[in-house]
Amino acid sequence: MIKHYKYFVAALALLIASIAHAAPPATTAPAPKHPTLAIGAQAPDFKLPATDGKTYTLEDFKSAKILLICFTCNHCATAQAYEDRLMQLQKDYADKGVTVVAICPNDPLALRIDELCFSDVSDSLDEMKIRAKDKNFNFPYLYDGETQTASAAYGPIATPHVFIFDADRKLRYQGRIDNGEIKTPTSLDTRNALDALVAGKPVTTATTRVFGCSIKWSDKRSAAVASLAKWDKEPVTLEMIEAPAIATLAKNDSKNLRLINIWATWCGPCVAEMPDLVFINRMFRPREFEFITISGDELSQKDRALAFLTKEHVSSKNYLYNNADKDKLAEALDPKWTGVFPYTVLIAPGGQIIYRHDGALDILELKHAIVDYLGRTAAGRAGK
Repeated sequence: MIKHYKYFVAALALLIASIAHAAPPATTAPAPKHPTLAIGAQAPDFKLPATDGKTYTLEDFKSAKILLICFTCNHCATAQAYEDRLMQLQKDYADKGVTVVAICPNDPLALRIDELCFSDVSDSLDEMKIRAKDKNFNFPYLYDGETQTASAAYGPIATPHVFIFDADRKLRYQGRIDNGEIKTPTSLDTRNALDALVAGKPVTTATTRVFGCSIKWSDKRSAAVASLAKWDKEPVTLEMIEAPAIATLAKNDSKNLRLINIWATWCGPCVAEMPDLVFINRMFRPREFEFITISGDELSQKDRALAFLTKEHVSSKNYLYNNADKDKLAEALDPKWTGVFPYTVLIAPGGQIIYRHDGALDILELKHAIVDYLGRTAAGRAGK
């Protein structure tokens, strides 16, 4: 299980002391730091690790008559919307000499946690391996987040961003895949370019706009650090709650997917997984999602429970069960709960429990359940 919260906090905290003061705004728009490769330019070389455990260079694709390099990533809703279409391109054009290669340009430490709200994984190489396995990608998926040297040479401006090279590795098209992220496309730009090159003809439209998530260059790390510092200052409270009010929470008359975690300070797994639940709350709360904790500590331990929540920056809605009778708690929340701590449920609007788990959580499994319900695109659950 990947400990996302600890990974972010440990790594980003080291950067705080080294963040330079921002320069004053320029009076004129500066030139792009990473200009996009010009049509007709030679494909820059690279040496990058991939999700299959191999390291690839440009030379490894020398047999391809046409090389399609797509800069994409895990976390971006737009990038996810095009994953299946990218796989279909490889299927449809493989016998025509086309090879598809995907490169993730993003520095994971430059990603704010709330930018992950459409995904269950971030953009590290380990998490790219998870995504590649889940989707069964039929193309190499390369990681450039360590140095971003290849990305700087190609100059993608968003994910996904396609670059198509001919047999001489001259750039003949750069831009979007098509114009229909969450609708039926009317302009099949990448296919049009591939069809022209396969037929030995010039590409009519060699450049198109690219819509998607911005590239997470390493200079954005300071913003990620700042966001953590801001969230850590949010107030933490602990209120009393009785069984009837818990039953109301379980009915979930809100529009939000509701994550409820039963925990206690005396429960080792509860304490260990709380930072991951804080991370999940920060991930998904920009969407229709809310996180609620209910402590099963004795009433005399309220101060201890609040101190722990404060230490872990649990700024969600937090309750302490105001009754020693845990059976009433179970009946109010979920009669299927056996009494094991911790206990976690996902409750959809209307009260349906779509996920329940007793004992220590599989955090990735929980995130899968959340994003599968909320949806991976800007359309959310529309069309499901």
